[in-house]
This record gives sequence, C-alpha cells and structure tokens, in this order.
Amino acid sequence: MSLVFSERLRALLAPPEYMALPLSGIDISTSGVKAVRLSETTHGLVLASYVEMRLPAGAFTDGEIVDHASVIEALLGAADSAGISAANVALPESKSYLFETAAAGRGYAEWRTTIEQHLDEFVPLPPEETIFDFVDVGQNERSETLVTGVGFARRIVEDTISICDQAGIEVRSLESETFASSRALLPLYDEGTVLIIDVGKTTTKLSIVSKGIPRFATTINIGGHALTLAVQKYFGVTEAEARKVKAERGIVSTPGNEEYLAAMLSTVSAIRDEIARHLDYWQKRAVQGSTHEPVTRAVVAGGNASVRGLPEYLESALGIPVAAGDVFTNFAARELWIPSLDYTQSLAYATAIGLALRDHAMSYA
Repeated sequence: MSLVFSERLRALLAPPEYMALPLSGIDISTSGVKAVRLSETTHGLVLASYVEMRLPAGAFTDGEIVDHASVIEALLGAADSAGISAANVALPESKSYLFETAAAGRGYAEWRTTIEQHLDEFVPLPPEETIFDFVDVGQNERSETLVTGVGFARRIVEDTISICDQAGIEVRSLESETFASSRALLPLYDEGTVLIIDVGKTTTKLSIVSKGIPRFATTINIGGHALTLAVQKYFGVTEAEARKVKAERGIVSTPGNEEYLAAMLSTVSAIRDEIARHLDYWQKRAVQGSTHEPVTRAVVAGGNASVRGLPEYLESALGIPVAAGDVFTNFAARELWIPSLDYTQSLAYATAIGLALRDHAMSYA
C-alpha cells in the first residue's frame, strides 16, 4: 500500500470526531506557550490551527514555572484559540537527564526494575524524587538490551500537570522537547543518524538522533538573541530594528559588509565551536566501534534558525551537510496543501508539532 493511498484511507475511515485522537501539542518555553492542532484530510495530515501566547519576562525561566498565574492564563488563551481540550505536553530539555544503559532481563517490566536499581547513576536526583521512562534501542556488542532513557525531577512533572489541570487541559502524555522536535523534523522511520541544532532565543539545543531516537542531548547557553545584541551594538539601533537587520543580512558575505559580518561572526563562532566540540566527541565514539553510528548530516531548527547563511556557515565548519529544517516533513505533500504558517515562524513550532505528531505516529506505526 503506497503512503499516499494509506493516508487517504486513514482519513476516509477515520473514527467519529468524539473518538478521534486530539493530534494536539503544547510547548511551554521562556518566550511563551505554543499550541498546535493537526487534522487528517483526504490528502494527508495538515495543520488545522496554531497559536503562540507570549509570557511576561521571568514567568518561565530555565525550565521552571515561576509565575504560575501567567502561564495558566497563556495556556487558557492558547487552548481556546487552537480549539484544544486535550494535548501532549512538552517537558523542558534543560531539566531532562538523557541516559543510555544496558538493561538485564526480558521485557519492559524487568528492564525497568534493573534501571530503578541503578537510577542514581544516571539521574543526579534521589530516586524517589525522579520520574523516568525509556525505549529499547537494540543490543550492544555483548547481546545485552540497550535502552535510551530520560529522567525528570518529579516536581517538574507534577507542576506541569498541575497548571494544565488548572487550565482545563487534559494531558494525554508528557514528553521531552528533544524527542518531540526530532519527530517533527525527521521523516517517519528515518534510519539515519542526524544532528539537530535548535537555535532558540537564549540557548542552542543539540541532539543526536539515530533511527528516530535521541541518543545524546545538551544545551549551549548562547542563542539567537546574542546575534541580535551584536547587531544592536554595531549599528546602535533598537532591538526590533536589530532583528530586522539580522533577518535581512544574516551572516552572508557581501561587498561592504565586512565589519558587520565580523561583528556577527564573533558571536556565531562561539556557537559553532561548541557544536563542533560535541560532534567531534560523538564521531570519535562511533569510529571506535561502539553501538553508535556516525552523524551523516545536520538539521537547523528553532526560532533563530532562519538567519541567512547559517546552514552554509555551519556546514563549512562541521564537515557534514547542514540544511534548514522543515517541520512539515511528515505532512501532506506540498503540492496538495500549503501551510498557513510562515516558514520562518514554523521553525519555532518544531516541539509543539512533534508532540501533536506523537498520536499520529503511534496510531499508525
């Protein structure tokens, strides 16, 4: 059965609306609350609605909900605008602990028991204060089951559920940003090993995803706002004007652009060097014959990923192909459907879209 035909069949044989999965995702971050709702049509999956509700400064900081009232208000507004009553919700990558281990036993229950006995080796929190889950990623060289797991402080999980409850949103699942964004940016059933570079406002998140499963994740404390500040300093303009200049000029070399480019590269080179350091570490592990495959390409996403020339600049430094991401990779073919969400904006919705895709991928895998 072809993919196109199967997508049409799913829509034609879809369950009644009251039984259908919500196909909705909510991402809470420093900048605000992003919510999306997807819909099955006769020509495939489409974006039915999307919304971003801004948060006041300090309401959500370093992965922590500080101003609960403001976050709940934003959730209420987002859910109402997007037509969402139930959703998959993101947990902050900055508060996650991604780990790999060999788990003894057969089946999920026995593997979980094994991990629980050594949980404090993977997550620097008391076991009773930790919530974790994991996925089977194959076998190691000794034929032991290898799993990738992620742990969170129980209070982070409970706090997220609590604010959603107060906003009247049913939480169908909680998932790390890393897992969600990779689902949006990579084709379903992608067998490759890919570096995802998520350039946000204040941080740049790196994840290495192999066969659809994140195997490594870290955060660099430099983001796109640092580039905006570099433009502000160079031209002596407002932040809004600096963002416009950054979008128009990017980091592309043009005649008479040398001083501006030098100011930009002094910041972006710091991001580049950190990415190169982590990538080199992974590639060396892969060469040594472990269960890790070498990274063969990179995808750039995030709210600041659309800076002109950024993929090309990183590609020349990293030595692997680097492309701008497409959060609609797993949606209906573009000749049949045109997203209403602008491409530049869409890159900031990777996590929310990936969360919504969770129901679609798990239902029809």
